[in-house]
Amino acid sequence: MSKIVERLRYSKDHEWVRLEGEKAYVGITDHAQHELGEIVFVELPPLGERYGKGEEISTVESVKAASAILNPVEGVVCEANEELDGSPELINEDCYQHHLYVLHSFSKEDYDALLDAKGYEAYLASL
Repeated sequence: MSKIVERLRYSKDHEWVRLEGEKAYVGITDHAQHELGEIVFVELPPLGERYGKGEEISTVESVKAASAILNPVEGVVCEANEELDGSPELINEDCYQHHLYVLHSFSKEDYDALLDAKGYEAYLASL
């Protein structure tokens, strides 16, 4: 069973979002990293760009496949996790400690529409 963290919000595309003040940290879920397998490359989004909800913002590549990351909340990229450039496998080690990117000026409405932990657990059970 996939690990699900209570304090996060989740998209049906298997991204998680954590709010810290005026920033939204975004990463991929435990379910997603298990499905991908060994992650070998992460394409990080450019800083300063605004992305809409559901827009392709990044790519994660594994030994199995490449997977597009769909932005779960509209916002402006203010940080990319450069640590993943040299060590993409950190996502496999702990996907909830290693975000992909951070948004500011994000849509609170988009965030509120994401699944909570119980909703995401139910969604995974329905797959």
